[in-house]
Amino acid sequence: MTGSTDYPLKRPLDIAGALVGLAVSWPVMFAVGVLVRLRLGAPVLFRQTRAGRGGVPFDIVKFRTMRDGDGTDDERLTPFGRRLRAWSLDELPELLNVLRGDMSLVGPRPLLMSYIDRYSDHQQRRHEARPGLTGLAQVEGRNQTTWEERLDLDVAYLDRQSLALDLRIIAKTLVQVIRSEGATTEDGSTMAEFMGTDGR
Repeated sequence: MTGSTDYPLKRPLDIAGALVGLAVSWPVMFAVGVLVRLRLGAPVLFRQTRAGRGGVPFDIVKFRTMRDGDGTDDERLTPFGRRLRAWSLDELPELLNVLRGDMSLVGPRPLLMSYIDRYSDHQQRRHEARPGLTGLAQVEGRNQTTWEERLDLDVAYLDRQSLALDLRIIAKTLVQVIRSEGATTEDGSTMAEFMGTDGR
């Protein structure tokens, strides 16, 4: 796997953006944390191992949106959790991942470790960069695109990344979040598990 070279200001932008984001959003994070505790119980935060740069695992931190117990993700996703996802409030703790260097503000979204062996060689390139809080795939349809389209956009981002592109993606992300666009698929469900593509 070849390594993608970050543009010079990418990491400083990540640090500054994460610090500003945490400073601005901490009252919201506190309120969401209280609501998650009251509605879903403990723990308030959800941790899961995801694939980072170079495929190296790291623990992503999010607010819980699902109840405990058996069932599919769609069955365990509560109406309250669905609203948190629609506004991307469940992802605010990921700013800590950005600050630690596990993630970037912009890049391919971090996916499950179990997916790594299912990618084509082309799709594996998505691990050349730090995973992002948002990315090109997220502003081009979010969960209303197919897996193949999303992964192609992830790779396209690597070949086009620049400060100007990152700023455009961040701006478009904020607009999408305000409008609650694309957080689920067209039928209202969460994104299905990635099972691989033909021609791997």
